[in-house]
Amino acid sequence: MYRNPFPTVDTIIHFPPGRIVLVERKNPPPGWALPGGFVDYGETVEAAAVREVLEETGLKVTLTDLLGVYSHPDRDPRQHNMSVVFVAHVEAGQELSPGDDADSAGIFDLQDLPELAFDHRKIINDFVYRLKRLK
Repeated sequence: MYRNPFPTVDTIIHFPPGRIVLVERKNPPPGWALPGGFVDYGETVEAAAVREVLEETGLKVTLTDLLGVYSHPDRDPRQHNMSVVFVAHVEAGQELSPGDDADSAGIFDLQDLPELAFDHRKIINDFVYRLKRLK
């Protein structure tokens, strides 16, 4: 029997110049997180990212970039999960509304973030570093 990491996705929904969407988790581990979740069998990671964002925030997004793959065995206290992380923007005329596994959702300034779950602080720091390099 093989033991493999579980594939997941996370999405940074960017509101330039420096705000992102976070969801407050309904299930353990507690904290705020990037919208994301598990990839379903037969689903691409891109489709999973768009689906998870819609389920957790009510927002339809367009993926604009691949930030990276995060696979440290300890990144999720529940089990070994590997996340493909995307950057996206919101299609015009939508309102943020938490759903699915989210207790609440909000738009946060990158310089004033709440307590984050998983390795999402590292992921966001990598995103901020990329933004600074692009200036």
